[in-house]
Amino acid sequence: MRFLHTSDWHLGQKFIYHDRRAEHQQALEWLLETIRMQKIDCLLVSGDIFDIGNPPNYARKLYYQFLRQVAETGCRHVVITAGNHDSPAMLDAPKELLQLFNMHIVSRANVEDVTQELIELKDAKGKLEAVIAAVPFLRDQDVRKSVSGETGLERVHAIRRAIRTHYAAVGEAMEVYAKKSVPLIAMGHLFVKDALVSAKHDNIYIGDTANIEASEFPEVFDYVALGHIHRPQALDEAGRVQYSGSIIPLSFSETKDEKVVKILDFKKRKFKLESIAIPTFRRLKTVKKTNLEEVKARLQTLAEDYKEGLPVWVEVVLESDKAVPDLDIQLSEWTVDMNLEILKIRTTHQYQSLDAALENLSLQDLEPIEVFQKKLNQTNLSDSERSDLVDTFKELQAWMGEQD
Repeated sequence: MRFLHTSDWHLGQKFIYHDRRAEHQQALEWLLETIRMQKIDCLLVSGDIFDIGNPPNYARKLYYQFLRQVAETGCRHVVITAGNHDSPAMLDAPKELLQLFNMHIVSRANVEDVTQELIELKDAKGKLEAVIAAVPFLRDQDVRKSVSGETGLERVHAIRRAIRTHYAAVGEAMEVYAKKSVPLIAMGHLFVKDALVSAKHDNIYIGDTANIEASEFPEVFDYVALGHIHRPQALDEAGRVQYSGSIIPLSFSETKDEKVVKILDFKKRKFKLESIAIPTFRRLKTVKKTNLEEVKARLQTLAEDYKEGLPVWVEVVLESDKAVPDLDIQLSEWTVDMNLEILKIRTTHQYQSLDAALENLSLQDLEPIEVFQKKLNQTNLSDSERSDLVDTFKELQAWMGEQD
């Protein structure tokens, strides 16, 4: 049986006020063709299908068109789990209809009955082909009850225990299939210890990043298909625990990462793994130079290298102690006939302190939590008081994401 593991599509993403519709359209078309050419039997999508809980209409249309077309490729099963960016309510809306086409959506954890997260994949004759432990993003309120008066550190440890406990329970429920000689695969959307990220990464779990170790996933799982980290990577020597990464670069920090999908060719409970590179449909480039002439020369080279396809999106970083009047206007006029767009311009001083450099960041360079922390730094609060407020802020972010 052949599986394709992907994640982190982030349909509907706004990239510095620009939508990614064209890139996502091409990426999904490529994915459909890959599913067809590779004769994929089951598609696994490990969370963050959408970038926000209430995605724009064009993003929903891309999603539903894709699912309709998957059914025409010969792929017999689709399993989709929710990520921290997804709205469980939105993903669940067509759930019963999609099940008629062997497309399974799991948007919320079920602590009371974890068997609800186990999906049996069967062939046309009803014979069991595989079992998927479709674990979605584990929200705090889904996996534990809050305790009045607990400190921020106590909440951190409680959440980590709850995550480990949930996977252990799912693994225990999976044990009944251990002698069936069919693939047993787990899905997840979380930050695993030692994962390499491309940039500062939004981690919804309060006060922590390393939520679970790769070795803590129960051994009954033949493969663990993860989402949340945008860089594809294996987290253990055997290659059993894998992030597939995002399907397009989602920030300028991801431009050097090769985007891939993971192909798993299972025979009984053994698999061969292959990573297939996804074409780059739009280049994201950072031009970092010390004077305006060097910037212009680099932009000219980019324009000559990428004359075809979608316009290159460029971030310009000018490291200079001299002010350049009307820098944005000069660069706009210079690139008017080039197949590129400058989305972001930053100037930094070569010898300024780190604190001074941070002050030159624009609001769009910062995450909400970083803005909040900067505000806290202007207060006389103690370290423990700040830590508690940061945890509370993250709880509020998670709650707002739920409401969206």
